[in-house]
Order: sequence, then structure tokens, then C-alpha cells
Amino acid sequence: MAPRPQRANRLPEKQRSRQKASPVRVVFLGGLGEIGRNCACIEVDGRIIVLDCGIMFPDADMPGVDLVLPEFTYLRERADKVDGIVLTHGHEDHTGGLAYLLRDLQAPIYGSELTVGLARYRVEEAGLGHRTEFISVGDGERRRIGPTDVEFIPVTHSVPNAFAIAFHTPQGVILHSGDFKIDLQPVDGRRTDLSRMGELARTDGIRLLLSDSTNAEEAGFSESESSVGIALHRVFAEHTGKRLVVACFASHMHRVQQIIDAAVANGRKVATLGRSMGKNVELGTRLGIISVPKGALVDIEDVDTVPPGEMCVISTGSQGEPMSALSLMATGDNKWLQVGEGDVVVISAHPIPGNEWSVGRVIDELYRRGAEVVHTGAEPVHVSGHAKQGELRTLMSVTRPECFVPVHGEYRHMVHHVRLGLSMGIDPSKVLLCEDGDAVQLTSDGIRRDGKVPAGYVYVDGTVGDIGHGVLRDRQKLSEEGVVMVVVTVDTRQGSLSGAPVIETRGWVHAPEAEELLGEASAVVGAAVTNALHDGARDSEVLCRHARKALGKFVGDRTRRRPMIVPVVLMV
Repeated sequence: MAPRPQRANRLPEKQRSRQKASPVRVVFLGGLGEIGRNCACIEVDGRIIVLDCGIMFPDADMPGVDLVLPEFTYLRERADKVDGIVLTHGHEDHTGGLAYLLRDLQAPIYGSELTVGLARYRVEEAGLGHRTEFISVGDGERRRIGPTDVEFIPVTHSVPNAFAIAFHTPQGVILHSGDFKIDLQPVDGRRTDLSRMGELARTDGIRLLLSDSTNAEEAGFSESESSVGIALHRVFAEHTGKRLVVACFASHMHRVQQIIDAAVANGRKVATLGRSMGKNVELGTRLGIISVPKGALVDIEDVDTVPPGEMCVISTGSQGEPMSALSLMATGDNKWLQVGEGDVVVISAHPIPGNEWSVGRVIDELYRRGAEVVHTGAEPVHVSGHAKQGELRTLMSVTRPECFVPVHGEYRHMVHHVRLGLSMGIDPSKVLLCEDGDAVQLTSDGIRRDGKVPAGYVYVDGTVGDIGHGVLRDRQKLSEEGVVMVVVTVDTRQGSLSGAPVIETRGWVHAPEAEELLGEASAVVGAAVTNALHDGARDSEVLCRHARKALGKFVGDRTRRRPMIVPVVLMV
């Protein structure tokens, strides 16, 4: 009972201190209203700490896009004020954008040894390792970054060594939960440190809680990761004599360890398939996170020399990515492994929202090749790494935050999380539902909105940076309506056409079956350009506008469609 009066005695002093201190600002650049692009800024006395820097995988309406980044304009304009980049954990939706951010600024990167190890791969692949310093921190460690003390608190998640981050600011503690769950039986015995969070609440107090909203719609508690190991042992035991291929996220090292354990317990060798899987198993083994018995690991090149009933392949591609190892297996294009009759494929992951169709297509193709597929609809071979309502309530009960902003989730997830916060007794005036681009200010009086910053989508296509909304709109139009190109050749000396305009089309009509229609279109364009020439037009841009207008009207009137119109005028 002693600590509570002690806290009560301190509060007036803290309140007076906060009244004298400058406000603390939190700026959300991504991750609010979507799954991915997680990135925020904590600003103290004009200095900035970047919290995570992730990517988002493209939706179906983003043709040709490889990944989506946060917009870094706000950070680019304040590059000299960034003191560090703090990572909660090693998933791509929290670290995948680092190689792009480091083109615009230089700052050290802080995280667990595993997290910075995973991040290092991407940064050094991009040739930007010289623009940062990778600083590993341990559980419970506290680092001074600029004017702020940053504390790294252990949490359980689907990737090992994840952190919640406590920012000790002049306006009190801002606690970011990171991606977390409360797993009472984690594979490595490393539990979410609710004790430390409770101690912070009891002593310093939690001024602002930023908490993972992914499963805020889901009642109850998430299942323990160790429960997947039980299911995997059962699946392996039920399929003796058959080769097993298990697909999961390469970063999910506890899942990989449980697959290895199940394979070895059933007398199987293990091979990895997919570049990231091989690299991560190597990293996890070096850090002591993954343990492979001597002689159990074989090279994927030798997989056909091992009897099928004695082989287990751990593969990437659980999300149906087009060029992943599992997708190439499904189409018969994987150079290392051909699956068919007698093979069992286990997909140990839920589809990320938006990937359901891709995963379903891969499952269908695997069945067409004669393989049997085990997925979460049939066996509990996956559990979520995100807290459900029971765990979210527990976190709020332990931390007793004064102010609350839900983060990391689609809009509906955050709405449900707000309702949870209100049901836990948080003052409604101190609960904010924010979106990308919002900034909030924490003062001695509480929390308030503080304007907006640029936070649009930045589309990455191959090695090209932001391809722009115009390019994306063109691609969407091409995918939906097709393209019609007309080539017009003009004799500049005669001021007339050198021949009939040539019409080429893709995705509008099938040319061999529409010769009459294409002939009419050619005549319409020819007449429009001829009239323009008679009126004195000689500039190719002017003639292009006449050709586009005439062809566009003809196509719309005759087919009620609006393909992309591309006129080309050659002056000879």
C-alpha cells in the first residue's frame, strides 16, 4: 500500500514540471487505417525519434506496384533534427522502408539484436549501410536518444525479441505497445513484461498509450504460439511416408523452430527453400534463437536424395506471393522442388487481408498437381501474433493510461479499440481516433490534435521510387478498359495525310474480329485530321488533340467504353 501515497505526493510536483515543459508532439506517417506502413515520429524540444519505418504490400487495385511506402516529406524537410530510428520488431511492415528513408537522412537504428540483424540485410542490400549505425539493445535497456530516454520493454509477438517502447519525455511516459500479445507459454519463455509496465504506471504514470489494434474486433484471448507445435506434431505423425513442405513467414523463427522440432521428432531431415528463409535460419542459429540438431539440416539441392517420408522442406510463400518458392512449386516452375502425388503442403499462416485470393489460387494449383494441402481451415497450424480484446483490456488495466490513441490497424479495428478504451474508464476527452498524417500534442492539460502533415502513399515499382498517382491511374485504366493507339502520317509539304491512319488496340476489341470497326475508326480520325490540316493546323500536338478527340468520341459512342487513347502523329 506504500507506493500509492508516494505517487500521490509526487503528482503535484510532476504537474508543475509539465506545465513548465514544452509540449511533446506525436506525428503519424503510416499504419493508422491500414495494415502496414507503420511509421511515427516522437518530437521532444524540436528533436525527432522515428518509431518504425515499414512498408505495405499493394492491393489488387495497384497494378504493377511492388510495395507501398510512407511519405517521407515531413522527415526529409527535418532530416537534421532526427536523432535516431527505433524499431519495435523485425517484420517488414515495421522495417521494410528503412532502405528508402536512409536515402533522405542519416540516423542510428536501435532495436533488439535480431531486429537490427533483419533490418541490416535490407539496408546493406540497398548499399546504404554507411548511412546508419546499427545499435543492438537488450530487454529492459534504457538509452538516451537526443533529449529523450527510450526504454525497451519485452513483449511476445510472432517474431522473437519484440519490444514495447516507453519514451520518457518532459510530458511524462508515452508507451507504444508495438505488435504484441500476452502469451503465457511462449516458445522461448520470454513473456510480455507487464510487471515493468505496471511499475511505470504506479510510479511515473503513463501519460499516453499507443496500442496495437489489429485484433480489437476479436473477443477473448489469442492462443499461445506453443499450441502450434502440438498441431504440427500431429500433422507430421499423420502423414508418415509422405514428403512434407511447410510454408510460413521467414521471420517467424519460433514457428520455424517448432517445425524443425516436429520434423526431427518424426525422423525427418530438414531443408530450407527461399532466400529469406535460408538467411533467417542462419541468423537465428547464430543468435541462438533457432537450434538445429547436428546432421538434421540438408541442402535443398540434395532434397531428392532423401526418401520422401524422411524429408521436411521449410519454405517461404505462405502469402501466395507471385514469385515466392511456394507459388513456383504450385506452377511447377521451382527449380529445386517439384511437388505432386505423395507430397503434403502445410500452410502455417493466415492470409494477410487482401491476399486471400492469391493464397486460394496457390492451394488450388497445388491440388491440381496432386499434392495434399493442410491449412488453418483444417488444422490449427497458425495462431495470431496480435492481442485480442481480453489482452487489450489487460494492457489498459495494467498501464492505466491518462490518454489513449489506437494504432496499427484498419479503421474499423481502431474504432473497436476506442470503444474498449472508453469501456475501461479512460476519459473520452483524452481518447483520439487518428489517421495517417495526423499530429497530436501532449501537454500538461492532456492531449489535443495539432494539424496534419503529408502522409500519402508512395508507390514503388522495381527500382523506381514513387511512380505517382498518374501512372497508377493509367495502369488501372489499361487493366479495365484497354488501350487504342492511332498512328497518323502527315505529308508536311502537301498538307495532307500520307495514308489512312493505322489503328492498334490491346484490351479494347480483338483486332482480327473487328476489322470493320477499326476501319470506321481509321476513317473518322482521318477526316478529323484532314479538316484540321485544311484549317491551317501544322503543329503535331494540335493534330494529336484532334485525333484523340475524334477517336475517343467514336469509341465511346460505338462501344460505351473508355479505353486509353494514344495518338501518334508523324510529320514527314
